[in-house]
Amino acid sequence: MSTTTVQIIETIVERAKSANVFGSIESTGSTITLQAWGAAEPANYRLYLEGLESGGAAVVELATKDRWLSESIEAELVESGDKLDELIEDELVDLGYAEDSGAVKFEHYRSDDMEFVFRSKVIPMDGQEQSEACLQWLLAYEQCFRQLGDMDDSEED
Repeated sequence: MSTTTVQIIETIVERAKSANVFGSIESTGSTITLQAWGAAEPANYRLYLEGLESGGAAVVELATKDRWLSESIEAELVESGDKLDELIEDELVDLGYAEDSGAVKFEHYRSDDMEFVFRSKVIPMDGQEQSEACLQWLLAYEQCFRQLGDMDDSEED
C-alpha cells in the first residue's frame, strides 16, 4: 500500500472520528470499518480503497448480518416510494459533493459472508481531494441510512 493511500486512510479516520456520528472506527489495510451508531442491530459502514494510485476505485457500503434490520430499511423504502440512489444523492448534495452525483448507483445483495449489503462505487473525483470525497460518501451513507428502517433505534416508538 502506497504512502498516499496510508495518508488518505489516516485523514478519513481522523475526520470520521471528529464527525461524531460513528461508533468504533478501525482501519485494516485499505479498508476502514465504522460502526453504525444507534442501530437496532449491529451494522457497519465500510470504505474500501483499492488501487487508487492506479485508477482503482473507492467503494462505500453498509453491511449487517441481521436480516430484520436490512428488511426494515427495504420496507421503509417500499412504503415511502423513495429511491435509495436519490436519497444518497440528496445527502451528497447537502454535504457539498463537488461532482455531478446524478449517476449515484447502489447494489443491494447478500454477500458470501452472509451479510446484507448496500454498496456504491464512489464516483470519480475530478480535481477533488480523494480523502474529502470518500469522507463525504461515508457521511452521506450514514445520514441517509440513519433515517431508514431501524438504523436509529434511539427514537421512541
